[in-house]
Amino acid sequence: MIAWVYILTNKPHGVLYVGVTSDLKGRMAKHKAKFYPNSFTARYNADRLVYYERIDGMMNAIKREKQIKAGNRARKLKYIEAMNPEWKDLTPELVG
Repeated sequence: MIAWVYILTNKPHGVLYVGVTSDLKGRMAKHKAKFYPNSFTARYNADRLVYYERIDGMMNAIKREKQIKAGNRARKLKYIEAMNPEWKDLTPELVG
């Protein structure tokens, strides 16, 4: 099974949210639609996908998510800026 670890923000250098899913395209649609209105991402308008990793196996993805979450903010910023220095929303890449 393919899984994804991802980081969302509300604006460049704004709040950060780290998540894991088996359906990144579907999960992003829910984040964009604020499907869970009381969630952290909905409350802080964090629906800009700025980083993602494709990982084999959900257990491996959960491990990676925990590893990223355990790191400090500076480390998360390094991941984002290595992949996406402009902090653009990468969601359109998922459609193509």
